[in-house]
Amino acid sequence: MYIDIKPLWTTIKNNIIEKISTLNKTITLAAVTLKPDDATQNYLKNQEKLAKKLGINYSVYEAINRNQLFSILRELSSDNNVHGIFVTHPLPGIEEMEAVNMISPEKDVEGRHPYNMGMLMYGSEFFAPCTAEAVVKILEDITKLSGANVVVVGRSTTVGKPLAIMLLRRDRSATVTVCHTRTRNLQQITRNADIVIAAAGKINLITSDMVKENSIVVDVGINVTDNGIVGDVNPEVSEKALVTPVPGGVGRITTIILMEHVVKAAEKLKLT
Repeated sequence: MYIDIKPLWTTIKNNIIEKISTLNKTITLAAVTLKPDDATQNYLKNQEKLAKKLGINYSVYEAINRNQLFSILRELSSDNNVHGIFVTHPLPGIEEMEAVNMISPEKDVEGRHPYNMGMLMYGSEFFAPCTAEAVVKILEDITKLSGANVVVVGRSTTVGKPLAIMLLRRDRSATVTVCHTRTRNLQQITRNADIVIAAAGKINLITSDMVKENSIVVDVGINVTDNGIVGDVNPEVSEKALVTPVPGGVGRITTIILMEHVVKAAEKLKLT
């Protein structure tokens, strides 16, 4: 069975609209990109469509080279009329850390800045990485995490690692095992889990024989094929466990959380 994330998405959307109505100011999200491909351009258009639907001003800044990219990020970070900064990935020829360090942590709505990552370790983050937060929100919406045996398959800095930390936080208290594509006996580990989170970017990584009956499987994978976008989880798993759909699952919640972070940044600016 597939998990219906629409109720959660709607709740977050309504909260955003309500908060914007009380701020009485124009909220702006700046998207910064470098040599975007067709997929990136399409994502930006969809992001802009959602932002406008919520009442958030959305501006795209396309850099032509490294120096211009860094200059744009510095200018946006110091502009009080800009509340959140989103950077498309990958950035050709540029290390992610270089770009992220140019953004003010208070406008780092993706939660990638070293400061925000560090605060995550203390359970005091202002912004968590959006995809990791999306997974947590989905799980908290459908199950109890305390004491749950959770296996995270993936170790990226944007999903796997921060997600494990967030699930370990005392108010969640899940028991977390982190695996990856080189983990030995992966099937044996995932088959004993209450919750499996697939975030390794490998098609059909999780198959039906790797999960137990009535477990929860969160598919974070986004793999582009000739037949469209597919996740890391084989469709047959949905006959045995609760699974988030791809597309329209974690990705959809991730995008609405990004917008929620922009509003959160605007609220903080109003208080300071």
